[in-house]
Amino acid sequence: MSGDKGNRSVLRACMGRSHELASLVEYAPDSIVSKTILDKPVGTITLFAFDKGQKLSEHMAPYDAVVQVIHGSAQLTIGGEDVRVSAGEIIIMPANVPHAVVAEERFKMLLTMIRA
Repeated sequence: MSGDKGNRSVLRACMGRSHELASLVEYAPDSIVSKTILDKPVGTITLFAFDKGQKLSEHMAPYDAVVQVIHGSAQLTIGGEDVRVSAGEIIIMPANVPHAVVAEERFKMLLTMIRA
């Protein structure tokens, strides 16, 4: 995953300026790349790029997580149910419900976590 320096540059690039979202994070072979756009006590906004075949194993978060798909498609598992998501779609992964992500192809998403 990407480091703090790259995250700060994304934040600076977006302050008061518009950008094409997908261009703010690049794919890397056999990796998941993340760029934090905003990190506040009330929540975070993070951009992810998954190479084909990459996955996040099942886990839970104590907060609702909003996934906005900006490129490609992926298979999510939320509470034991499989859901396919594609570019232009949005889905909410409820707090305290197990979920996982599998990139069946290259896939970019914006994750917004609300800590409330």
